[in-house]
Amino acid sequence: MTTCGRNMARPLLKKLPGRVTRYAAGAVEYAVTDLKSDQEEQAGSKPFRLVKFFSYTSIGVVIVTTLVLAWVISNYTTKALLDRSKEYNLVLAKNLSHQIFQQFVLPLALQNRQIAVQDPRQFKKLDDIVRNATHGVNIKSVTIYSKKENIVSYSTNSDRMGKKGLAGEGYDLAIEGESTSSFEVRGSLLNLLPGSPDVSCIIKTSIPLRKERPFSVDESVMGVIEIVQDLSDDLEALINLQGTILITSIVIMAALFGVLSMIVHRADLIIEERARERRRLEEKLNANQRLASLGKMVASVSHEIKNPLGIIHSTAEILGKRIAKVAPGKEHLATIIIDETTRLDGIVREFLDFARPRSPKLKNVAINDIIRKASSFMGANLAKRGVTVRLNLADNLPWIMGDYDQLYQAVMNIVVNGAQAMPQGGEVRITSRLHGHRLLVEIADQGCGMDAKAVEQAFNPFFTTKSRGTGLGLAIVKNIVEQHHAEITVESNEGRGTTFTLAFPVARK
Repeated sequence: MTTCGRNMARPLLKKLPGRVTRYAAGAVEYAVTDLKSDQEEQAGSKPFRLVKFFSYTSIGVVIVTTLVLAWVISNYTTKALLDRSKEYNLVLAKNLSHQIFQQFVLPLALQNRQIAVQDPRQFKKLDDIVRNATHGVNIKSVTIYSKKENIVSYSTNSDRMGKKGLAGEGYDLAIEGESTSSFEVRGSLLNLLPGSPDVSCIIKTSIPLRKERPFSVDESVMGVIEIVQDLSDDLEALINLQGTILITSIVIMAALFGVLSMIVHRADLIIEERARERRRLEEKLNANQRLASLGKMVASVSHEIKNPLGIIHSTAEILGKRIAKVAPGKEHLATIIIDETTRLDGIVREFLDFARPRSPKLKNVAINDIIRKASSFMGANLAKRGVTVRLNLADNLPWIMGDYDQLYQAVMNIVVNGAQAMPQGGEVRITSRLHGHRLLVEIADQGCGMDAKAVEQAFNPFFTTKSRGTGLGLAIVKNIVEQHHAEITVESNEGRGTTFTLAFPVARK
């Protein structure tokens, strides 16, 4: 309620009697407290929403960072492999050049013989030198080009022998005295997908074949050595490793995200449950405060009414006797006053019972005795209205701790409530039985029943579906039952009657 609302309400309250005004003003303040509680609850939930947002954002950043880091590490590893392979190939090519000069070129020069690789014996000797130098290395081919015409003088691939113009850019640089390496790479993480082409990685190294000192006056270039190495298996293994790292990272991050989600969800449920419990307790507290304030007001008003009602009742009885003497046949007028004052007195007693509930005097009682007494007391009166009470009571039931008079009043109120729901007559069935460690009392009628909304409000004070009544009968029953540490539930269907179930804890022996 806003300040404006409270200002509008207060002038109305001033018109009421002082004592009633105070209690009604208290009810207004409690309504304001309810609104403030809702606002505080909404404000209290904001910090957790912020924590949840930061939690999910953080795990998202961690996942993205991990995937990027795994990708960078994998690419760095691939680059490192290729760089090392390039360096190794250069060392291998230089060693091969040295072996060819020492074991092939130099001996022929000392013998004053021309280099003619076409000669089978020279080819065989050169081939043995090349294969011994590259033994144990995954070399795809070794080719030696002549200096002048870019002709293949030697190749481990016999199909290339004698052919011209097969050398690439590396040949021209090697003729100029510069060693080079180039890569032909075809493969990435996409090759892990089904139906992708095979991974391929070829490294081609070209170096000049030089004369060496001190066996030559200079280090002139005699030709070009080209070594082609196949690193496809290594690259494929590396791509598989990249895929394993990436998938492992995704699985770990997904697991972390799942765990975090479970923690956040669990925390959300706990906070929501605590919020519901807090709302329930606050609602109960506010309701109790409102009812306490209302009860005080009702008790005060009832007290003020009860005494005049007694005077009116007794005066009407005396008046009835005199009318019978003075004006015979008019006695019914006094009877009407007596009946109405009796009814109002009952209503006042209900108000007082609700406003000032008595603490139960607990002792061992037999619930069947209470049920039989209530049935016997009301049986004749209910029979006049076409209502019968049928008992189905279990034998040898244990004692319960209770206040005899209050339990008697609770059973009476429920039976009367059932009878009032059957204006055309019917049957009220009372059953008692033992269920585990609880003693159950079921009171069922064949009345018109209630809809779901009415069932929810059945025990609310002042709620009634009847044209006449205070709506306090079931509220008083609930208070009595709860003071006995018991429970009361109601099941009802429109047109099929209503059943109240009272569950009492069995008294310890």
